[in-house]
Amino acid sequence: MFRHAVAAAFALLCVQADVAEAEEPVTVFAAASTTDAMSAVIEAYEAEGIGPVRASFAASSTLAKQLAAGAPGEIYLSANTAWMDWLEDRGGIAAESRMILLSNELVLVIPSDAPAPKSLTDLPAYLGDRRLAMGDPTHVPAGRYAKAALEHLGLWSDLRDKTAFGSDVRVALALVARGEAAAGVVYSTDARVSDAVRIAERFPSDSHPPISYPLALVDGRDRSAARAFYKFLRSPKAAEIFRSHGFRTDRPEPAS
Repeated sequence: MFRHAVAAAFALLCVQADVAEAEEPVTVFAAASTTDAMSAVIEAYEAEGIGPVRASFAASSTLAKQLAAGAPGEIYLSANTAWMDWLEDRGGIAAESRMILLSNELVLVIPSDAPAPKSLTDLPAYLGDRRLAMGDPTHVPAGRYAKAALEHLGLWSDLRDKTAFGSDVRVALALVARGEAAAGVVYSTDARVSDAVRIAERFPSDSHPPISYPLALVDGRDRSAARAFYKFLRSPKAAEIFRSHGFRTDRPEPAS
């Protein structure tokens, strides 16, 4: 009788543990540029009743360093491969789960009511003594892409002293939206989220490294709930949501 009671109690504890795991939200650390799209994906996922998800959005560098320091993230979506490499080199991700989920485009934005520069090469003259907003190229992926593009076009030496660096790409976007910078270099997906800015120019794709968003499970934290959301992020339904926010995916477009 005693053995049966102990076995029953143990089984109950296991069930309670499984329920607790299922109810604990999955935590995803995602690049700031994915804020709106990822929030929409999470909303669609939770609407299916699979389980709750919470997200932390910031610069990819900030998130990678937080995860390396032990922050409780379970899934990491970076805005470039360099910070995913950095975290992988420190044993921070399950390497076999790593894959490219999204890609993006680099654009020049200006206030929506402002005249546009004649071309990208006209940017130094267009700015005059005004500021160009961009992510900090020492650690923000969008800033690194922006600097690479401006160097490729031979503009960096004329613009470096006119830059206003943001801690992530959304900060750079906000500087332009508020009129604190005359122009900004952001992703095309960021330009879509504010009516206060418009795209003035698109940077040639060969002017900077490919803008890729690698996805991975955080090492040692791949519980079943995290794996379920990781799988959903790779699904055609999630791809359709990401595309609706301007991202490119390797999933086929739905038939029209």
